[in-house]
Amino acid sequence: MNTEARSEFDASYNDRIGKIRAAAAITLEELDQLRSGGPVTRETLNAEVGRIAREKLHPYGCDLVVHRSDDGIARFLIEVQSIGRRYDLIKSFFHRDWDSTRQTEV
Repeated sequence: MNTEARSEFDASYNDRIGKIRAAAAITLEELDQLRSGGPVTRETLNAEVGRIAREKLHPYGCDLVVHRSDDGIARFLIEVQSIGRRYDLIKSFFHRDWDSTRQTEV
């Protein structure tokens, strides 16, 4: 791949990642609004997760996955459909700050 093609690929990739991050931020806001409204049944949560995924993430080739642990805690993950990779909305997708990580490791 020549330099120009690589640069074009990187720009396209970065644009796509930026759009996914923006959609993920909206997803978090909508899930937080749902939670702040009071107790939510599993059926309501599943319906809202489906709606949010269809409207906000599917256009970017992603899905919203709910991972429920045995203690009842639900984690929300974004799954990139083309590669099957999942990103934790809280830890991996938004709060990875490589510069501060490098500074603390030195």
